Amino acid sequence: MINFSLVDVKSIASNEPRSNFAESDLENLADIIIETGGIIRPLVVKVTGVESYTVVDGHFEYYAAVRAREKNPRQGEMVNAFVIAPKLEDLVVKQVASLKGIDSSTKQVTSKPETTKLEPRLANLELRLEKQFNEFKSEFLQERQRIDSQFKQLENLIPQKGEQSNPLTLLNTLDKDELSIKLQRSRISGAEKLAKAIEDARHKKPKQEFEDYRDVVKSVKNLGDKTILTIIDEWSRN
Repeated sequence: MINFSLVDVKSIASNEPRSNFAESDLENLADIIIETGGIIRPLVVKVTGVESYTVVDGHFEYYAAVRAREKNPRQGEMVNAFVIAPKLEDLVVKQVASLKGIDSSTKQVTSKPETTKLEPRLANLELRLEKQFNEFKSEFLQERQRIDSQFKQLENLIPQKGEQSNPLTLLNTLDKDELSIKLQRSRISGAEKLAKAIEDARHKKPKQEFEDYRDVVKSVKNLGDKTILTIIDEWSRN
């Protein structure tokens, strides 16, 4: 099964070296990604762990997206991606190779001067790509608004009777072992590793604490929106 998703750039890896691509080309595409707000050609990735992925196709676009995130963390945070099941990887690779072969042969056929015929087709392709990009951008904004709304709803449910019942306070004060125990009780997978990642990220902060839940998600490796929402929900009940 193949699903279209918005995936955090920092949760994706590539088996192809970045050095295979010219930095000038990556820099150029990164600037365009920042200016337009995303990539118009989704990556093809496979799941390799809890909220972690590996690129199957689109290595150049991936590294350009990484560079865009380096230059503008907020604008280049998410990328469009087709997420495939591991069992479909071989079939998808064959499909990608087949499509590239068709694309290559098409280029050879159309390499002859046919400007008058090509111009309308290129204009139509640009319109289709622009429409697709706008649809992806709209879906992305709607998803971010939905998640922000969930954060606000959960924060309103947090009891006001004491700082110790506030999940953000617990994330800022508990040590690694205490965090691990609470995460295990909340049935969070990989509790020990996540607890260490939270503690390490917190110590790197200027004030040794997270500013808000969004800051937690951005700072802690492999901590996604769904996991932090579960933590807020579970810890607010205790």
